[in-house]
Parts: sequence; C-alpha cells; structure tokens
Amino acid sequence: MIVIVLIVVAVALAAVLAYAASKPDSFTVQRSALIEAPPEQIFPLIDDLHAQSAWSPFEKDPDMKRTHSGPARGPGAAYAWEGNRRVGAGQIAITESQPPSKVVLSLRMLRPLKADNVVEFTLDRSGAGTRVTWAMRGRSPFMAKLMGLFMNCDNMVGKQFEEGLAKLKTLVETQPTSVAAE
Repeated sequence: MIVIVLIVVAVALAAVLAYAASKPDSFTVQRSALIEAPPEQIFPLIDDLHAQSAWSPFEKDPDMKRTHSGPARGPGAAYAWEGNRRVGAGQIAITESQPPSKVVLSLRMLRPLKADNVVEFTLDRSGAGTRVTWAMRGRSPFMAKLMGLFMNCDNMVGKQFEEGLAKLKTLVETQPTSVAAE
C-alpha cells in the first residue's frame, strides 16, 4: 500500500513539475490609466526618480534606505533601496527617455527574490488626456514558473501598478499645471 501511495505522489509531483516547465519563459505585466492632463505635464513625474516617490506604490517602508545617483532625471538616473520584507532591496535606473512619451528603466531586484526586469512607461495622447501604460517584462526561470502555479503574480504586481497609476492620476489632476511640469 505504501508503495502505491509513493508512486501516486511521485507521478503527481512529476506532473506538477512538468506543467510548470511548460509555462512561458518570459512574462509581462501591464496596466493603464487615463489621466486628464497632457503628456508634458505627466512625463516629469515619471522621468525623475525623486518625483516618483510621491506616487510610487512601493514607498511603504518609512525606514527604507534610499540612495539616488546619476543625473536628476533621464538616462543614467538611478535609485537604490533597502527596506523591510514588503519592499525588499534593489535598484532601478532609467535607460531610455523620450520626452514626453516614453521612459524605460532597468529593474534589478536583490530580495526578496532576485530578478532583472525591464519597466516601461508609455504616455499616449487620448483626447484632452493621456493614456499612461506601466509595463514590466522579464524572464521566467523555472522557480518563478513553479511559484506561478500557486500565486497569481500578474494580479499581485498588477494591483501595485494600478495603485501607483491611481496615485499618479490624483497627483497630476489635483495639482497646478506649473508644479507638475517642473
């Protein structure tokens, strides 16, 4: 009887591992929001890593250590952080900046999980407003595929993106035009 149970468990485990291995080798998480402002008003709040702290959903550890380096904005601007378990540690750097429509960043997570991803913000005019899209893409190693069987990473990260975009929308739509454009 024990042999049969062990065989069933081994077959089930092999099936789960094979299913995880069949998942895609890369991932993309993307969310968008319509903000009632021109791209020129929104872009500086994304292209400046100091300004991002006003709307980022990841600024949840009041004791987090933050280090900015490089230029104030645009390519080469970098930000490193080390915080509690919720925010982890890592660094992000702007690799491409096309005012007022696109900012691309390199994200390196050190903990809780190591990862190297690309983050991209695109700003597209939509009537009198702007559709801001926040996307992240990267590789899905086997362990990430396996974890993905038990938790919905798109939903988890997507909710954070939605929270950040909502904060950005509120910040832009409630402040004077001259402040956002600085």
